[in-house]
Amino acid sequence: MAGKPAFLDKLRIATEGFLTRRRALQRIKKEKQRAKNPLVDWIEAFIWAAGVVLLINQYLFQAYQIPSGSMNDTLLENDHIFVNKLIYGPEILPGLGKLPSPVKVAREDVIIFESPEYFSRGPLFDIAQRIIYMLTLSLVDIDRNESGQPRVHFLIKRAAGIGGDRIETRRGELYFRFPGEDRWTREGDYLAGRGFVHRLSRLVGEDQYPAIEAMGKAEAYMDLGLAPPAGLTDRAAGYGLSYHDNFAKEEARFSVLRSAYPQDTRYRNLAVRLRGWYVPEGRILPLGDNRDNSHDGRFFGAVKVSKILGRGSFKYWPLSRLGRIR
Repeated sequence: MAGKPAFLDKLRIATEGFLTRRRALQRIKKEKQRAKNPLVDWIEAFIWAAGVVLLINQYLFQAYQIPSGSMNDTLLENDHIFVNKLIYGPEILPGLGKLPSPVKVAREDVIIFESPEYFSRGPLFDIAQRIIYMLTLSLVDIDRNESGQPRVHFLIKRAAGIGGDRIETRRGELYFRFPGEDRWTREGDYLAGRGFVHRLSRLVGEDQYPAIEAMGKAEAYMDLGLAPPAGLTDRAAGYGLSYHDNFAKEEARFSVLRSAYPQDTRYRNLAVRLRGWYVPEGRILPLGDNRDNSHDGRFFGAVKVSKILGRGSFKYWPLSRLGRIR
Protein backbone atom coordinates (compact mmCIF):
# COMPACT_ATOMS: atom_id res chain seq x y z
CA MET A 1 0.00 0.00 0.00
CA ALA A 2 2.99 2.28 0.33
CA GLY A 3 3.15 2.76 -3.41
CA LYS A 4 -0.33 4.23 -3.62
CA PRO A 5 0.36 7.51 -1.72
CA ALA A 6 3.51 7.98 -3.77
CA PHE A 7 1.50 7.65 -6.98
CA LEU A 8 -1.10 10.14 -5.75
CA ASP A 9 1.64 12.57 -4.77
CA LYS A 10 3.14 12.38 -8.24
CA LEU A 11 -0.29 12.87 -9.82
CA ARG A 12 -0.95 15.90 -7.58
CA ILE A 13 2.43 17.43 -8.45
CA ALA A 14 1.88 16.87 -12.18
CA THR A 15 -1.61 18.38 -12.04
CA GLU A 16 -0.44 21.42 -10.12
CA GLY A 17 2.41 21.90 -12.57
CA PHE A 18 0.04 21.68 -15.53
CA LEU A 19 -2.41 24.18 -14.04
CA THR A 20 0.45 26.55 -13.11
CA ARG A 21 1.84 26.51 -16.65
CA ARG A 22 -1.65 27.01 -18.06
CA ARG A 23 -2.28 30.07 -15.86
CA ALA A 24 1.12 31.44 -16.85
CA LEU A 25 0.36 31.04 -20.55
CA GLN A 26 -3.04 32.68 -20.12
CA ARG A 27 -1.44 35.60 -18.25
CA ILE A 28 1.18 36.03 -21.00
CA LYS A 29 -1.54 35.97 -23.66
CA LYS A 30 -3.56 38.62 -21.85
CA GLU A 31 -0.50 40.81 -21.39
CA LYS A 32 0.29 40.54 -25.11
CA GLN A 33 -3.29 41.49 -25.97
CA ARG A 34 -3.13 44.54 -23.68
CA ALA A 35 0.18 45.60 -25.19
CA LYS A 36 -1.08 45.18 -28.78
CA ASN A 37 -2.11 48.27 -30.72
CA PRO A 38 -5.94 48.48 -30.98
CA LEU A 39 -5.54 49.19 -34.70
CA VAL A 40 -3.77 45.85 -35.14
CA ASP A 41 -6.64 44.15 -33.30
CA TRP A 42 -9.12 45.79 -35.66
CA ILE A 43 -7.13 44.80 -38.75
CA GLU A 44 -6.84 41.19 -37.59
CA ALA A 45 -10.58 41.03 -36.90
CA PHE A 46 -11.36 42.55 -40.31
CA ILE A 47 -9.07 40.11 -42.15
CA TRP A 48 -10.63 37.18 -40.33
CA ALA A 49 -14.17 38.37 -41.08
CA ALA A 50 -13.26 39.11 -44.71
CA GLY A 51 -11.87 35.62 -45.10
CA VAL A 52 -15.08 34.10 -43.77
CA VAL A 53 -17.19 36.28 -46.10
CA LEU A 54 -15.05 35.33 -49.12
CA LEU A 55 -15.27 31.63 -48.36
CA ILE A 56 -19.06 31.79 -47.96
CA ASN A 57 -19.51 33.88 -51.12
CA GLN A 58 -17.14 31.81 -53.22
CA TYR A 59 -18.35 28.35 -52.26
CA LEU A 60 -21.80 28.62 -50.65
CA PHE A 61 -23.93 31.75 -51.16
CA GLN A 62 -23.22 35.07 -52.82
CA ALA A 63 -25.14 38.34 -52.76
CA TYR A 64 -26.14 40.01 -56.04
CA GLN A 65 -28.09 43.10 -57.01
CA ILE A 66 -30.48 42.91 -59.97
CA PRO A 67 -29.38 45.58 -62.50
CA SER A 68 -32.41 45.72 -64.84
CA GLY A 69 -36.04 44.76 -65.33
CA SER A 70 -35.33 41.84 -67.67
CA MET A 71 -36.67 39.33 -65.14
CA ASN A 72 -39.88 41.17 -64.17
CA ASP A 73 -41.94 40.11 -62.27
CA THR A 74 -39.82 37.31 -60.82
CA LEU A 75 -36.99 39.72 -59.99
CA LEU A 76 -37.30 43.50 -60.04
CA GLU A 77 -34.60 46.07 -60.68
CA ASN A 78 -32.53 46.70 -57.51
CA ASP A 79 -33.71 43.52 -55.80
CA HIS A 80 -30.94 42.04 -53.65
CA ILE A 81 -30.70 38.27 -53.78
CA PHE A 82 -28.60 35.36 -52.61
CA VAL A 83 -27.31 32.92 -55.21
CA ASN A 84 -26.59 29.29 -54.33
CA LYS A 85 -22.98 28.80 -55.53
CA LEU A 86 -22.65 25.22 -54.29
CA ILE A 87 -25.47 23.59 -56.22
CA TYR A 88 -23.84 23.30 -59.67
CA GLY A 89 -20.28 23.13 -58.35
CA PRO A 90 -18.51 26.32 -57.19
CA GLU A 91 -15.50 27.86 -58.89
CA ILE A 92 -12.16 26.88 -57.34
CA LEU A 93 -11.07 30.53 -57.57
CA PRO A 94 -12.95 33.48 -59.09
CA GLY A 95 -12.95 32.86 -62.83
CA LEU A 96 -10.76 29.75 -62.59
CA GLY A 97 -12.13 26.21 -62.88
CA LYS A 98 -15.10 24.56 -61.19
CA LEU A 99 -15.60 21.78 -58.71
CA PRO A 100 -17.83 18.90 -59.88
CA SER A 101 -21.44 18.54 -58.75
CA PRO A 102 -24.04 15.79 -59.22
CA VAL A 103 -26.74 18.45 -59.67
CA LYS A 104 -27.38 19.57 -63.25
CA VAL A 105 -29.07 22.75 -64.42
CA ALA A 106 -32.79 22.02 -64.78
CA ARG A 107 -35.24 23.65 -67.14
CA GLU A 108 -36.77 26.82 -65.61
CA ASP A 109 -34.00 27.28 -63.01
CA VAL A 110 -33.11 30.94 -62.40
CA ILE A 111 -29.37 30.96 -63.14
CA ILE A 112 -26.48 33.41 -62.95
CA PHE A 113 -23.73 33.13 -65.55
CA GLU A 114 -20.89 35.03 -67.17
CA SER A 115 -22.11 37.18 -70.05
CA PRO A 116 -20.75 35.87 -73.38
CA GLU A 117 -20.45 39.52 -74.47
CA TYR A 118 -18.24 40.56 -71.55
CA PHE A 119 -14.67 41.52 -72.41
CA SER A 120 -12.31 40.86 -69.51
CA ARG A 121 -9.70 43.41 -68.40
CA GLY A 122 -7.46 40.58 -67.31
CA PRO A 123 -7.55 37.83 -64.66
CA LEU A 124 -6.03 39.97 -61.88
CA PHE A 125 -8.63 42.70 -62.35
CA ASP A 126 -11.45 40.13 -62.52
CA ILE A 127 -10.35 38.52 -59.27
CA ALA A 128 -9.98 41.91 -57.52
CA GLN A 129 -13.38 43.06 -58.78
CA ARG A 130 -15.13 39.92 -57.63
CA ILE A 131 -13.43 39.93 -54.21
CA ILE A 132 -14.48 43.55 -53.57
CA TYR A 133 -17.97 42.83 -54.88
CA MET A 134 -18.32 39.85 -52.55
CA LEU A 135 -16.83 41.61 -49.50
CA THR A 136 -19.31 44.50 -49.85
CA LEU A 137 -22.29 42.18 -50.45
CA SER A 138 -22.76 43.54 -54.01
CA LEU A 139 -22.70 47.21 -52.91
CA VAL A 140 -19.37 48.16 -54.57
CA ASP A 141 -18.55 47.28 -58.18
CA ILE A 142 -15.26 48.68 -59.51
CA ASP A 143 -15.85 47.29 -63.02
CA ARG A 144 -17.39 50.36 -64.69
CA ASN A 145 -17.50 51.79 -68.20
CA GLU A 146 -16.48 55.26 -69.41
CA SER A 147 -19.77 56.79 -68.22
CA GLY A 148 -19.39 55.35 -64.74
CA GLN A 149 -22.01 52.63 -65.13
CA PRO A 150 -21.25 49.04 -64.02
CA ARG A 151 -20.19 46.83 -66.90
CA VAL A 152 -22.39 43.79 -67.37
CA HIS A 153 -20.21 40.87 -66.28
CA PHE A 154 -22.89 38.53 -64.96
CA LEU A 155 -26.47 37.96 -66.10
CA ILE A 156 -29.42 36.46 -64.28
CA LYS A 157 -31.96 34.73 -66.52
CA ARG A 158 -34.12 31.63 -66.63
CA ALA A 159 -32.88 28.36 -68.16
CA ALA A 160 -35.58 28.16 -70.82
CA GLY A 161 -33.89 25.74 -73.22
CA ILE A 162 -31.62 22.80 -72.47
CA GLY A 163 -29.44 20.55 -74.61
CA GLY A 164 -31.29 18.99 -77.53
CA ASP A 165 -34.19 21.50 -77.62
CA ARG A 166 -35.39 23.15 -80.80
CA ILE A 167 -37.09 26.47 -80.17
CA GLU A 168 -39.16 28.73 -82.41
CA THR A 169 -40.74 32.11 -81.77
CA ARG A 170 -44.11 32.95 -83.30
CA ARG A 171 -45.32 36.48 -82.67
CA GLY A 172 -43.37 36.58 -79.44
CA GLU A 173 -44.56 33.19 -78.17
CA LEU A 174 -41.99 30.44 -77.74
CA TYR A 175 -42.62 26.93 -79.05
CA PHE A 176 -40.46 23.94 -78.09
CA ARG A 177 -39.76 20.69 -79.84
CA PHE A 178 -38.23 18.65 -77.09
CA PRO A 179 -35.67 15.89 -77.78
CA GLY A 180 -37.35 12.75 -79.11
CA GLU A 181 -40.67 14.50 -79.91
CA ASP A 182 -42.13 15.32 -83.34
CA ARG A 183 -44.53 18.06 -82.27
CA TRP A 184 -44.19 21.64 -81.08
CA THR A 185 -45.34 22.66 -77.59
CA ARG A 186 -46.23 26.25 -76.68
CA GLU A 187 -44.21 27.45 -73.71
CA GLY A 188 -47.27 28.64 -71.78
CA ASP A 189 -48.93 25.22 -72.12
CA TYR A 190 -45.75 23.50 -70.96
CA LEU A 191 -45.44 25.71 -67.86
CA ALA A 192 -49.09 25.38 -66.92
CA GLY A 193 -49.04 21.61 -67.36
CA ARG A 194 -46.12 21.23 -64.94
CA GLY A 195 -47.34 23.63 -62.29
CA PHE A 196 -44.68 26.34 -62.63
CA VAL A 197 -45.79 29.45 -60.74
CA HIS A 198 -43.64 32.15 -62.36
CA ARG A 199 -45.30 34.48 -64.84
CA LEU A 200 -43.84 35.57 -68.17
CA SER A 201 -44.29 39.30 -68.81
CA ARG A 202 -45.17 40.62 -72.27
CA LEU A 203 -45.09 44.28 -73.28
CA VAL A 204 -46.29 43.66 -76.83
CA GLY A 205 -49.90 42.62 -77.39
CA GLU A 206 -51.13 40.25 -80.07
CA ASP A 207 -53.05 43.12 -81.69
CA GLN A 208 -49.78 45.03 -82.27
CA TYR A 209 -48.17 42.42 -84.52
CA PRO A 210 -49.88 43.47 -87.80
CA ALA A 211 -48.26 46.91 -87.43
CA ILE A 212 -44.88 45.41 -86.44
CA GLU A 213 -44.86 43.05 -89.41
CA ALA A 214 -46.06 45.78 -91.78
CA MET A 215 -43.21 48.00 -90.61
CA GLY A 216 -40.70 45.24 -91.29
CA LYS A 217 -42.03 44.71 -94.81
CA ALA A 218 -42.11 48.48 -95.46
CA GLU A 219 -38.45 48.71 -94.46
CA ALA A 220 -37.64 45.91 -96.91
CA TYR A 221 -39.25 47.87 -99.77
CA MET A 222 -37.17 50.88 -98.82
CA ASP A 223 -34.04 48.67 -98.74
CA LEU A 224 -34.89 47.72 -102.34
CA GLY A 225 -35.29 51.37 -103.33
CA LEU A 226 -39.05 50.97 -103.83
CA ALA A 227 -42.02 52.82 -102.35
CA PRO A 228 -44.01 50.57 -99.98
CA PRO A 229 -47.58 49.77 -101.10
CA ALA A 230 -50.18 52.12 -99.66
CA GLY A 231 -51.95 49.42 -97.64
CA LEU A 232 -48.66 48.39 -96.05
CA THR A 233 -47.88 51.98 -95.12
CA ASP A 234 -51.30 52.38 -93.53
CA ARG A 235 -50.83 49.30 -91.34
CA ALA A 236 -47.29 50.37 -90.40
CA ALA A 237 -48.62 53.75 -89.26
CA GLY A 238 -49.67 52.09 -86.02
CA TYR A 239 -46.06 51.27 -85.22
CA GLY A 240 -45.58 54.05 -82.65
CA LEU A 241 -44.90 51.60 -79.84
CA SER A 242 -42.74 51.92 -76.75
CA TYR A 243 -41.69 48.28 -77.15
CA HIS A 244 -41.67 46.04 -80.17
CA ASP A 245 -40.75 42.50 -81.13
CA ASN A 246 -37.61 43.04 -83.19
CA PHE A 247 -37.51 39.38 -84.17
CA ALA A 248 -41.00 39.55 -85.71
CA LYS A 249 -40.16 42.80 -87.54
CA GLU A 250 -36.89 41.49 -88.96
CA GLU A 251 -38.45 38.19 -89.96
CA ALA A 252 -41.11 40.09 -91.94
CA ARG A 253 -38.41 42.27 -93.55
CA PHE A 254 -36.34 39.28 -94.63
CA SER A 255 -39.42 37.52 -96.03
CA VAL A 256 -39.78 40.35 -98.59
CA LEU A 257 -36.05 40.45 -99.35
CA ARG A 258 -36.01 36.67 -99.78
CA SER A 259 -38.85 36.94 -102.33
CA ALA A 260 -36.97 39.65 -104.20
CA TYR A 261 -33.71 37.67 -104.23
CA PRO A 262 -34.68 33.94 -104.09
CA GLN A 263 -31.18 32.97 -105.18
CA ASP A 264 -29.59 34.70 -102.16
CA THR A 265 -29.40 32.10 -99.38
CA ARG A 266 -28.30 34.78 -96.93
CA TYR A 267 -31.85 36.10 -96.48
CA ARG A 268 -33.29 32.61 -96.03
CA ASN A 269 -30.66 31.74 -93.43
CA LEU A 270 -31.18 35.02 -91.56
CA ALA A 271 -34.94 34.47 -91.47
CA VAL A 272 -34.45 30.97 -90.05
CA ARG A 273 -32.00 32.23 -87.43
CA LEU A 274 -34.42 34.94 -86.30
CA ARG A 275 -37.26 32.52 -85.93
CA GLY A 276 -35.61 29.75 -83.98
CA TRP A 277 -32.65 28.13 -82.28
CA TYR A 278 -31.16 24.72 -81.60
CA VAL A 279 -29.56 24.22 -78.17
CA PRO A 280 -26.46 21.96 -78.37
CA GLU A 281 -25.69 19.45 -75.63
CA GLY A 282 -23.72 20.98 -72.77
CA ARG A 283 -25.35 24.38 -73.24
CA ILE A 284 -28.36 26.30 -71.89
CA LEU A 285 -30.49 28.92 -73.65
CA PRO A 286 -31.15 31.61 -70.99
CA LEU A 287 -34.13 33.96 -71.44
CA GLY A 288 -35.54 36.78 -69.33
CA ASP A 289 -39.05 36.48 -67.91
CA ASN A 290 -39.73 39.99 -69.29
CA ARG A 291 -39.58 38.69 -72.84
CA ASP A 292 -39.97 41.96 -74.74
CA ASN A 293 -37.39 43.84 -72.68
CA SER A 294 -34.58 41.34 -72.13
CA HIS A 295 -31.16 41.04 -73.74
CA ASP A 296 -30.65 37.29 -73.50
CA GLY A 297 -29.80 34.10 -75.35
CA ARG A 298 -31.91 35.12 -78.34
CA PHE A 299 -29.18 37.68 -79.06
CA PHE A 300 -25.95 36.01 -77.89
CA GLY A 301 -26.91 32.32 -78.16
CA ALA A 302 -26.78 29.39 -75.78
CA VAL A 303 -24.18 29.49 -72.98
CA LYS A 304 -21.88 26.73 -71.78
CA VAL A 305 -22.97 24.93 -68.62
CA SER A 306 -19.43 25.49 -67.29
CA LYS A 307 -20.09 29.26 -67.32
CA ILE A 308 -23.13 28.96 -65.03
CA LEU A 309 -22.08 30.02 -61.53
CA GLY A 310 -25.16 29.32 -59.44
CA ARG A 311 -28.93 29.35 -59.00
CA GLY A 312 -31.02 32.20 -57.65
CA SER A 313 -32.18 31.18 -54.20
CA PHE A 314 -33.61 33.96 -52.02
CA LYS A 315 -34.62 37.64 -52.17
CA TYR A 316 -33.52 39.47 -49.03
CA TRP A 317 -33.97 43.16 -49.88
CA PRO A 318 -36.20 45.15 -49.90
CA LEU A 319 -37.99 43.43 -47.04
CA SER A 320 -41.31 43.71 -48.88
CA ARG A 321 -39.83 41.36 -51.53
CA LEU A 322 -38.45 38.85 -49.02
CA GLY A 323 -38.90 35.30 -50.19
CA ARG A 324 -37.79 32.34 -52.26
CA ILE A 325 -36.97 32.75 -55.97
CA ARG A 326 -39.09 30.56 -58.22
